[in-house]
Amino acid sequence: MKGQGVRSLRRNGFLYGFAGYRKHYELVLMFLPVIVYFVIFKYIPMAGIVIAFKNYKIKQGMFGSAWCGLDNFTKVFSTSTFARSVTNTLTISALKLLFGFPAPIILALMLNEVTHARFKKTVQTVTYLPHFLSWVVLAGMFQQLLSPNNGAVNAVLRDVFGLKDAIYFLGDNRYFRGTLIVTDIWKNVGWSSILYLATIAGIDPALYEAATVDGATRWQCTRYITIPSLVSTIVVMLILSVGSIMDAGFDQVFNLYNSAVYQTGDIIDTYVYRYGIGDMKYAQATAVGLFKNVIAFVLVVGTNLITRRISGEGIW
Repeated sequence: MKGQGVRSLRRNGFLYGFAGYRKHYELVLMFLPVIVYFVIFKYIPMAGIVIAFKNYKIKQGMFGSAWCGLDNFTKVFSTSTFARSVTNTLTISALKLLFGFPAPIILALMLNEVTHARFKKTVQTVTYLPHFLSWVVLAGMFQQLLSPNNGAVNAVLRDVFGLKDAIYFLGDNRYFRGTLIVTDIWKNVGWSSILYLATIAGIDPALYEAATVDGATRWQCTRYITIPSLVSTIVVMLILSVGSIMDAGFDQVFNLYNSAVYQTGDIIDTYVYRYGIGDMKYAQATAVGLFKNVIAFVLVVGTNLITRRISGEGIW
């Protein structure tokens, strides 16, 4: 009887859901392009994973090429440039996570304390704008600003701070990673703060009123009301950020780096681009991409388990 009841609930739940879809078919039709997009551009291309396990030949095609097992992985893992690209990817991503992840949270908390509406909107607009500029455009801007010969940054360092030797921000391994971190924060901090500002806007004002009546200062309200209310959002964003730790930002690095900074700037994505597209070693490049995605999946699952045990919050 119990099994029949469970099956009945499941059957009724399915029928109820199907009836709901029919009732709100307009919403389903609106969502249909999204489903088609993911099927065509996300799921169907996954068939190309088999290239990583084949001795891929263009004439023979993806399914006609001979199987080679894990030979592509062995070839790639044995190269010194691959080990360097993995190290650089993890280092750059870790630095972006360390300095870039708290930045939008801090900005959102600071903007929440601004009472002048016009000034607040101006700051938000100024910090949002860089997000809508592509790295192709920004790379040209930074190359001019950071130029060792006539760049504005080196001019300020020379004329104001008395620095004698120009700094090659984009051509010196000592400064390239720092340049990546600073420019990435500048570009994304405003846009990333929107989610935290939206969460803060949803906090019940009665909590702040009660705290003020009890004599709480603005810092105490931020510490005991605002920040705890942001925990669930912070946890979700942290899990997603850790999951993308194998993605150090191809667009940014590709447009800013050069052969002089390969030692500290060559990441997995640029390695795959040169190795796969440049040298036409498609099978090995696919193997690297599969390795990267598997590691990212493990990091997402592991981070989610850890955060659920520590804070009780997680994506699932």
